[in-house]
Amino acid sequence: MDLSQLLNDVNDFVWGPIMLALLVGTGIFLTIRLKFLPWINLIYAVKMITQKKAQHEGDLSPFQSLMTALSATVGTGNIVGVATAMVLGGPGAIIWMWISAAFGLSTKYGESVLAVKYRETNSVGEMAGGPMYAMKNGIGGTLGKVMAAAFAFFAVCASFGIGNMTQANSISAAFESSFGWPDWITGIILVIFSLAVLMRGVHSIGKVSSFIVPSMAFFYLLFTVIIIIVNFENVPGGLVIMFKMAFSTEAVAGGIGGSIVASMLTAMRWGVARGVFSNEAGLGSAPIAAAAARTDHASRQGYVNMTGTFFDTMIICMLTGLVIASSGMLGAVDPESGKLVSGAQLTILAFSTVYGEGAKYIVSVALALFAYSTILGWEYYGEKSLEYLISNRKVIYTYRALFSCITFIGATQTLDIVWNFSDTMNGLMAIPNLICLLILNGKIAEECFHYQKEIVEKEKRGIVVDSD
Repeated sequence: MDLSQLLNDVNDFVWGPIMLALLVGTGIFLTIRLKFLPWINLIYAVKMITQKKAQHEGDLSPFQSLMTALSATVGTGNIVGVATAMVLGGPGAIIWMWISAAFGLSTKYGESVLAVKYRETNSVGEMAGGPMYAMKNGIGGTLGKVMAAAFAFFAVCASFGIGNMTQANSISAAFESSFGWPDWITGIILVIFSLAVLMRGVHSIGKVSSFIVPSMAFFYLLFTVIIIIVNFENVPGGLVIMFKMAFSTEAVAGGIGGSIVASMLTAMRWGVARGVFSNEAGLGSAPIAAAAARTDHASRQGYVNMTGTFFDTMIICMLTGLVIASSGMLGAVDPESGKLVSGAQLTILAFSTVYGEGAKYIVSVALALFAYSTILGWEYYGEKSLEYLISNRKVIYTYRALFSCITFIGATQTLDIVWNFSDTMNGLMAIPNLICLLILNGKIAEECFHYQKEIVEKEKRGIVVDSD
């Protein structure tokens, strides 16, 4: 058996039914355990994103922390992942992405609360937090330390794969197909841009992310909404097919969905898997950014970071799905290969129904910006995980430089093995993180209910509260 096949088999096991059930099951359990407060307070959480509070201990503003987390989650999954899920799992996969994201709100809330609650200050005065510190300080003992070291190791490995090389490869492929740029030119540009931001640390990442993420999200949403309006006569039919195939034992999309055949289990599998890939709820990565926030209460930042799942999957992914479903391009066949068009090419075809030849430029630029922001966000995740394992500042600066340079390799090489390796590392990150959430669910609930009673209910009545 060759290495590629071995990694593929391991990846299929790691991301099999047991893992997906654990991911969604943890979200369902926490939603019930927290008495549905993450759902009830969603509007409150969105309002808090730009709310200015008194200065507190931390490195980033709550908004910058959320944008850093979103920079790593809003990425290729919103364009490539949605299209792939709809081809492999049928249009119903989008509904299951949405359902998994709804329960993922509680997961993201819980892991972010623990990240702030158990964070520490490092040797240069920066905040260091995330699942590894929750495991070490919350669970404690040998078990907590072993889980923490395992999570940190898997996160460092994943940062080079899913957070770096695969993103750089997506950028170079998009620019080569749309603009004819040689991959080595894209690689050099990526190295320069990455070094310029990453070598200056978390404050630089936070500032750049807080500009790129809202800007790119706004323009992408604008382009998608225009397509949905132009193709609006197909939207009701698209929604009907989505719901029909999401809950049907066996269904053919038909009509605007082409001849794609998918059962409810297939739709569920691909919808949940691609949804988690997109919003990272349960992986434990986003809480690392949450731990850097200046906040007066762990729950406040938990709610702020929770909105990342809402924006990423429940809005951006859903709109991409509606664009594809209403375009009539789902089920299109590539005349050269005879295979169904999937991934970025399917999204480009859907955009071309309104923007014609300009579609490939719009999607390529959006994909490039999404992927570049993911590189920035994941460097921070990898850096903080490495810092947990090796608290040496020279090692950290070496990591920043190495991480930036590796974008060139990602941009210029084929990465089938890297994709499988990256997916596997992501899955292995999730296992200790989910176990940690289940073990410390009482601490999460305690923080949640105290914050609800002492702060949320008073703030909703217009009473100014500072939990310090």
